[in-house]
Amino acid sequence: MAVKIKAPKDFWAGLMFIGFGAFFLIWALTHYQMGTAVRMGPAYFPTVLGGLMAFLGVLVLLESLAMEGPPVPKFAFRPLLLISGACVIYGYTMKPLGLILATALLVFISAFGGHEFKWKEVTILFLVLIVFSILVFVKGLTLPFPICPSIIENCPIR
Repeated sequence: MAVKIKAPKDFWAGLMFIGFGAFFLIWALTHYQMGTAVRMGPAYFPTVLGGLMAFLGVLVLLESLAMEGPPVPKFAFRPLLLISGACVIYGYTMKPLGLILATALLVFISAFGGHEFKWKEVTILFLVLIVFSILVFVKGLTLPFPICPSIIENCPIR
């Protein structure tokens, strides 16, 4: 009796979850000490997360065999390149341009990778993200992220 895959997207997503989860679970167990629930070792957290990810992958994979789903879409290089490139640009521009401009580049370049680009929505997303980032990372966690570009001596945002 042959098993029919009814939802190819879910099938491949399930296999991906199982693969990543198993990799991190095995890597953590073979390279770090596990510890106990009371005294967690460095392998504890990645092992638990890897196991949960693999379990989720099994559930998604089994669901793909039981429920109908859409076919796998044609592979698109544009979103992959723009989103990956935006992350690399963010990493390289954070120090010289500061948090605000680097985040603007990240959000706007990544948004061009989507199916539709609307200036108003992307600008609102950027503003919300930058306020959240400054409040949480700079003010709350006191991480030493430069907010303004390095060419500005005295940043007006403190």
